[in-house]
Amino acid sequence: MNDTLAALNQVILQRKANPQEGSYTCYLFDKGLDKILKKIGEECSETIIAAKNGVEEETVGEISDLLYHLMVMMAQQEIPLEAVLSELGHRAEKIGNLKNMKHVDHNT
Repeated sequence: MNDTLAALNQVILQRKANPQEGSYTCYLFDKGLDKILKKIGEECSETIIAAKNGVEEETVGEISDLLYHLMVMMAQQEIPLEAVLSELGHRAEKIGNLKNMKHVDHNT
């Protein structure tokens, strides 16, 4: 597991277990799933726009925001980071991971 992701995950889990006044993470947990999901949607859109604009620094920042909000959602839903990393590991081990493309007739 990446040390940075693991450390961030621990901070998020600690904020969930022991809320601290003034913490943005605690604010998200307090507002609930709808607020967390809204932020994920916003950050996803901002990531897309940053990538489209081709400014690497901005894109990296937006990807970081998106990952953080995804991790908050995972903690709220009690999905361990290890489960996601394990799934990614399984996917990386697959050979020929491209899905078969079905022919689509756009004329019908």
